Amino acid sequence: MQRFLHARERASGGPNRRVGLAAIALAGAVLVAAGCASSSSTAPSTASSRPFSPDASSFSGELPSSVASAKSSLLESASAAASAASAAASAAEASRSAAAASFEASVSAQLAAGRAEAQSVLAGTQGTGNALSDITITGLPKAQTAGINAALVTVVNSTSSTASYAIKVEFLDGDQVVDTTFLGVKDLAPGAKATPTAFSPLDRDKALVPRVAQAQRY
Repeated sequence: MQRFLHARERASGGPNRRVGLAAIALAGAVLVAAGCASSSSTAPSTASSRPFSPDASSFSGELPSSVASAKSSLLESASAAASAASAAASAAEASRSAAAASFEASVSAQLAAGRAEAQSVLAGTQGTGNALSDITITGLPKAQTAGINAALVTVVNSTSSTASYAIKVEFLDGDQVVDTTFLGVKDLAPGAKATPTAFSPLDRDKALVPRVAQAQRY
């Protein structure tokens, strides 16, 4: 058994050879660790000393096609919305103008027959006339008159005889008379009522105040 152990030690180089190999292995590990530490300590300084310079040729100065397409689509949508709003406003204004013209024509046709006679009667009337107490006047909302300043004139014959009426209506902006119109009511029976409409086509952007300036019963 002792001869076998001596033979094995001779084959492996003996105790001294094992110690030598261990020393060599330890020295190699130290060198490898030192090399790694040196690499890690010097790499950052090398990287930090190198300035970053982007490649200018990589930038085209143009938006990506998808972004440019989305921008173009938004601009087209905004333009279409603006055009639609403008068209709607124009259509609304045209409709309003047509309605105003229709209202004016309708009222004018109703009053045309008595207007000239009423104006002639009032031309010879002193002061406010003899029938002011038979007349009341009420302004009409512009929503009902297509934006025209108008008023409903109510005439009630307070006498016991059939009578005709000549009425002068003024439209005022503050204390200033802006427009004047004449109404005629013919052959109104005792106690009966008539409701002609007075209007002014002027200053539609203002709220004119109507008043009865003269009223003559005849």
